Amino acid sequence: MDPYASWLVSGDNAWQMTAATLVGLMSIPALAVLYGGIVQRKWAVNTMMMVFSAFCMTLIVWVLWAFKMGFGDSWISTYVGKPSSILGVAGEQAQAVIPSLKGLMPNFRFPEGSLAYFQFVFAAITPILFIGSVVGRIKFKVWVIFVPLWITFAYAVNAFLLWGGGFWAQKGALDFSGGYVIHLAAGVSGFVAAAMVGPRLAKDREKGVPNNLLFIAVGAGILWLGWNGFNGGDPYFAGADATAAVVNTNLATACAMMTWIFMDMFLGKEKKPTFLGGVNGMICGLVGITPAAGYVNGVGAIVIGVLDAALVWMLFGYLPRKVWPFNKVDDALGVVYTHGFAGLIGGLLVGFLADPQMIVYIGLGKTPSVSGVGLFYGHPRQLLIQAGAALTVIVWDGVVTYVILRVIKFFTPLRYPDAILVAGDVLAHGEVAYPMEEPDAPTEFAAIPGEPDPAQHHAALSDGAGPTEREKV
Repeated sequence: MDPYASWLVSGDNAWQMTAATLVGLMSIPALAVLYGGIVQRKWAVNTMMMVFSAFCMTLIVWVLWAFKMGFGDSWISTYVGKPSSILGVAGEQAQAVIPSLKGLMPNFRFPEGSLAYFQFVFAAITPILFIGSVVGRIKFKVWVIFVPLWITFAYAVNAFLLWGGGFWAQKGALDFSGGYVIHLAAGVSGFVAAAMVGPRLAKDREKGVPNNLLFIAVGAGILWLGWNGFNGGDPYFAGADATAAVVNTNLATACAMMTWIFMDMFLGKEKKPTFLGGVNGMICGLVGITPAAGYVNGVGAIVIGVLDAALVWMLFGYLPRKVWPFNKVDDALGVVYTHGFAGLIGGLLVGFLADPQMIVYIGLGKTPSVSGVGLFYGHPRQLLIQAGAALTVIVWDGVVTYVILRVIKFFTPLRYPDAILVAGDVLAHGEVAYPMEEPDAPTEFAAIPGEPDPAQHHAALSDGAGPTEREKV
């Protein structure tokens, strides 16, 4: 007996599943803890619920139809794959294949299930990222409807266009691990959703202080190290390019984090380094190197880390104060900056810095090696291709997000009523993250049609299990 099929290489399969698990850890628990620590304490439970539920719902639609839309046979021209299930034996144990890329890259040496799960954790983290744009006011029931629809009509199309052999893949667009498919998409969709849901309460915007910096540190640390799987798993083989992607990821991130800290120290309003600022820089570095990780050398990684953090730092300080619509939309955690703009900048920089000597797949015989070639190495057209792919993602994801939320709004309001916005988790979920502390609650509780009776929820929580006095508002 033999445990391995003739085409399966155990090292490649083990690395692919390990990389997928590292990426999964970036969502649960990393972003649950990171976002849960950044938001006001009254929204910590809601934030964790949104993270975990998005992870669950994405996996369900992924195996039922969405994986094949992103990585299956072409269905609507070169724009999206044909939806179908992967629940059968072939979907888990047969040799993995991306039909539109067959012959353009080495044959996979692991099962379809490994490919599907690896791509699932990428799909799941994308809506989880833009929770930060709408946290503290979007209704949970709206979120659980929105995520499956967004994965189907936005993410699966992005994936096919750039990774599944679709239109922009055929044009030669370079997005190594999701600077466009994931981060630019999350920034755009989060910003549009924030505009449609509306801002947080004025009181919450004024006192939006993180509730737990230690949780933020834990989440940020897992996010950083999990990114080794995010970028290191994307060559699909445990080869030299996977190593280069991991090294470049960490190098760019270190440079970006210190760039943000130094800019806070010497150019910031208060001239003080802050941990939250450092985390913003860290995320900019991780996001900026993502579309480039296996295409650029170490010098390119440093350049991307420094430029991405510096540019986003300046945009963060200028756009929300001076430029429409950024000064009108309450993007609570600045996702459009640390993911949207950071992914866009990183993707465009690939058009300059992609080094043809960084080999992704080694050519044999007359077959050339696979690599990227940027403007600085004699291929100026690459920058135009990168810009075209970015514009497609921006327009498509913005429109799809708007349409989905407009349809949902016909059936239910997108945001919680003010009574729940004041109280937070205690009324939205009947739980609080820190039960020994007093949650915000209105002086008078009024029943809201279609919502749980707030007086009953507060009384149940206070009956021997929590605070008994209500904060005046």
